[in-house]
Amino acid sequence: MMTRVLRVFSSLASLSLLLMSGASATAFEATIERDNYGVPHIYGDTDADAAFGLAYAQAEDAWPIMEGSLPFYRGTAGLYEGQEGAQTDYLVKWLDLWGTLDKNYERDLSPAIRAYVEGFAAGFNAFAADNPSEVKYPELLPVTGKDIVAGHMLRHPLFYGFNEPVLALFGDERPNTVSKAPYNPQPKDPIGSNATAIAPNRTDDGSTYLIINSHQPLTGPVAWYEAHIESNEGLNVMGGLFPGAPTMGVGFTEEHGWGATVNKPDLVDVYVLEINPDNPNQYRLDGQWRDLEVGKVKLKLKIWGFIPWSVTREVLYSEHGPALRTDHGIYAIRYAGINEMKQVEQWLAMNKAQNFQQWKDAIALNHIQSFNFVYANKHGDIHFIHNAQLPARAPGWNWQQYLPGDRSELIWRDYHPTSVLPQVTNPQSGFVHSANQTPFNISEARDNPLPTLAPKNGGWQTRMTNRATRGLELFEEFGEISFDEAWQLKHDNRYSINYRGMAFLKEVTALPPSSEAVASAIDILSSWDRGTDKANRGAALGVCVLAAEWQAESGGTSSPDANEILNECIEQTLAIGGRLDPAWGDVNRHGRDGKHWPVAGGPDTLRAIYSRRLEGDDHLTAVAGDGLYYFIRWTPDGEQRVLGTHQYGNDMTNPDSPHYLDQAEDYTNEILHEPRFTEESRQGHVSQRYTVSSN
Repeated sequence: MMTRVLRVFSSLASLSLLLMSGASATAFEATIERDNYGVPHIYGDTDADAAFGLAYAQAEDAWPIMEGSLPFYRGTAGLYEGQEGAQTDYLVKWLDLWGTLDKNYERDLSPAIRAYVEGFAAGFNAFAADNPSEVKYPELLPVTGKDIVAGHMLRHPLFYGFNEPVLALFGDERPNTVSKAPYNPQPKDPIGSNATAIAPNRTDDGSTYLIINSHQPLTGPVAWYEAHIESNEGLNVMGGLFPGAPTMGVGFTEEHGWGATVNKPDLVDVYVLEINPDNPNQYRLDGQWRDLEVGKVKLKLKIWGFIPWSVTREVLYSEHGPALRTDHGIYAIRYAGINEMKQVEQWLAMNKAQNFQQWKDAIALNHIQSFNFVYANKHGDIHFIHNAQLPARAPGWNWQQYLPGDRSELIWRDYHPTSVLPQVTNPQSGFVHSANQTPFNISEARDNPLPTLAPKNGGWQTRMTNRATRGLELFEEFGEISFDEAWQLKHDNRYSINYRGMAFLKEVTALPPSSEAVASAIDILSSWDRGTDKANRGAALGVCVLAAEWQAESGGTSSPDANEILNECIEQTLAIGGRLDPAWGDVNRHGRDGKHWPVAGGPDTLRAIYSRRLEGDDHLTAVAGDGLYYFIRWTPDGEQRVLGTHQYGNDMTNPDSPHYLDQAEDYTNEILHEPRFTEESRQGHVSQRYTVSSN
């Protein structure tokens, strides 16, 4: 123990020297302006300079998150997080992320992209050198460009659920059947966010609207951070990103903007390998026995809080991809993004696009594994695409089941071009609305992408969320959309009468009144207007009931027992509200560190608020859903007007910062502010201006 303490002190003493000697030899410099909300507006002469400043600003606002993420990307999380971290370590090593990086980094990434990610890494290192007291794990430094790319390589597949079919293989029995040709494909289900674009022909004054509203956890490594970056090489974009990311995931320029929602087409295939009975390390392929590549990885993990321990695990590789040996067979995995390291290239191209065609050209690079994108620009163009690295699979097989591993024609090598994915540009209806539903119902019927034109074996989802159903209903109800109606669309907090969960609610209200409490609860639910406004007195019970069904359905399990759920919800509502019909805002709260405010919304409403009761609290606290979101309008003459808000504030980790909670109350009251994107709009609204450099 003393040895480690001495090592840490020694590392801290030489930290600056280490960082400067280990980082890129290139010098970087950026200017950072902080507006009144602490949001950084970053200027660099080159794109790489801007990336440097972006990393430095992020580190000022979220250093513990950024530093804490490094071990996960490197496959060393077990040393810091114990067994839970070791699971990620095994994934990183099993997928051979760093083997791919070390082999292909120089070859696959252009000098411009390497300069960009290395500039970002240098910003990370410069902050650590300038603030050594903030560094908890100096042994993790310096950060390199490869670390930044590794983060994308690991994080992107997890967004579309790559881990789910892999984890299923660790059960006691084979969890799926093996496909036999021919087969008629079946759908899968998505999770996630909202994004809406409205064209001039659908608004009452000829304006164009874009609503960017991705749903994420409200804290942690995938919570939204807001920033603006600009360079003399054409970069000028503002939006949201995760701490440690070098580009905007959602955002806008003066010309256009885009939102993203999670989609989950079928992007993972599992192959059952036929093993040689005389050699457990050989599998059959095209009538011949092939050798499995067998290796060992050493996982280092922390036990009992501080003792390092090493365990060795087997890793296997086949022609198909990484493989697993289980009690019920050996399985190989092939997945969208296998050996892919160019995600940053596409994100940067989207960030730098100057017009619609350049933005579509960026999408066509097809380095991003999933995400729907909704686009709008000042010229009135709107667009939706169900983006994916969709495998070009052999026809006639059930690709939702497991595949026989002995046929090489089932080992796909290519992806479908993005041009054939479900999409629509400038629909006659004048809108697209993406809320994690099927990609074939995102506008009016006449304008929806056609399933018959989509690639086969895509695992296209058919699910309709409440956010999708309710949004499409509002478009039908509104007709020509005014500013106030567009605002209502974003903040609507009602469940549709046509929402799938209403069937379960009806089942609950049809239960016999077995007690006075049950009878009262049924009366409340029967008269509930399906709203989740702060004053609503049916929402506490109603949301509880619907959330149980939502969790079961989204998780692919059977509908819960109505009587059991009703009694659980009665108990929960009485515990947090003291009565069966408390005002929703009295029990549904938003905030942190002991400060909180009433908030409207609920699970799967357009005003998406996902809450749970935290330990020691007598109320529910919002933990996910609406985070950073933007309401963008281009007037008929092309003038851009942007409003936005953050769930808390731009300082993500320091409770003493004035920007730790400075937007939280406005967020609960649905009050948005101007993001100060232009230099003109920042006049008189700059709280701090300074220059940072790697020298």
